[in-house]
Amino acid sequence: MHFSPEEWQSALSLPEKPAVFSLRANDPAAEPYLSKTANLRRRLERLLSPESPDSKRLNLHARTRAIEYTLTGSDFENRLLLYRVLRELFPRSYRKRLKLVPASLVKIGWQNEYPRAYLTRKLGKFTPAIKSEEANAHSDVYYGPFASKSAAGKFLNDALDLFKSRRCTFNLHPDPKFPGCMYSEMKMCLAPCYAGCTDQEYRAEVERVQKYLDTKSGSLVTQFEAEREAASAALEFEQAAALHARIEKVKAPWNGVPEVVGRIERLRAVVVQRSALDDHVALFEFRDGLLRGPVQFNVQGMMHPNPAAGSTSLYPHPHLAEALPLENGESKPTSKPKLQMLEARVAEALAAIQPLKPERGESSDHLALLKRWYYRKTHKGEIFITHSGELPLRRIVRGISRVFRGEKQEPKFRDL
Repeated sequence: MHFSPEEWQSALSLPEKPAVFSLRANDPAAEPYLSKTANLRRRLERLLSPESPDSKRLNLHARTRAIEYTLTGSDFENRLLLYRVLRELFPRSYRKRLKLVPASLVKIGWQNEYPRAYLTRKLGKFTPAIKSEEANAHSDVYYGPFASKSAAGKFLNDALDLFKSRRCTFNLHPDPKFPGCMYSEMKMCLAPCYAGCTDQEYRAEVERVQKYLDTKSGSLVTQFEAEREAASAALEFEQAAALHARIEKVKAPWNGVPEVVGRIERLRAVVVQRSALDDHVALFEFRDGLLRGPVQFNVQGMMHPNPAAGSTSLYPHPHLAEALPLENGESKPTSKPKLQMLEARVAEALAAIQPLKPERGESSDHLALLKRWYYRKTHKGEIFITHSGELPLRRIVRGISRVFRGEKQEPKFRDL
């Protein structure tokens, strides 16, 4: 819309809703002012009202000639839209403008002759998870996102204490004369640096590390539980007690780790946010390293639960029920419409989101955006996470109802 300094009041009859906006000058070469806001009218009135000589606030009253804006429904949508605009307009500086810090990750670098697990903020190119471990043996894998570098470091150190993979950072050239390090002295490393093991033995140990991280300790827990049961059956109770202690130690690194942490290419999440449209919520999906959406989901056909009345049921309205054939050929709506109808609608809405091929650095950016929102002490909206590929549709349906009704959600985790 056109902006005139003389008629600034009439030009600012804009809605009081969240938005991403741009203020442009007459000079097409001039850099636009881009930002997000929770209240478009109030923010523009502050920026575009006549400048006061006593105020030190930023004022663009005399420079602005055009206003561009897009209404959104939430701060989450604001940040994602602003990221997309800044990445397009300022490809070299958009991260600095957004103060976007890459997420802390754990990486197993299989490209090295002697692979190891280590911390990184650089998310390299990855492919969707392959069922065959042998086929994926030469691809680097990433785990995260963690709340901070210190949280990732503590988790990795605790996890690697269970194995004998190397922690040194330099490239190895095995030499029997090499003195080794403190980890090899404490029998906490197979010591490939001085040929303390064969290459096959060392790679098998790193594969155990990856399997432990893939299953969130399940691989070792299952092994030790079977050994504990066998020891108990043989009346070797001291050994069974020792194995029970080992099981608790194996589980310890994952205690308190948020649900979102896992293998990145397997991470799939649905974020439910308020929408700028009436009777809608906005659905976003994180999949294959990208945030997609929003897709608008109409809630007009939903009968929301009433907590004040003690009701927790959630069904479609009767007029959306499917018709059942009668003996005389007529039909009538079902008397008990099922929740599966709403689940099918959610699945259909998510399927409508177009798959995209990530550009260079885009997966790292999207993961950083998701991590920034997820680890805030309080965040509006809800997120539903899976690492198996199957979404919890029933929980998503109920989450949609809560977000639309504006019910406050308490954080379900503590920052590490």
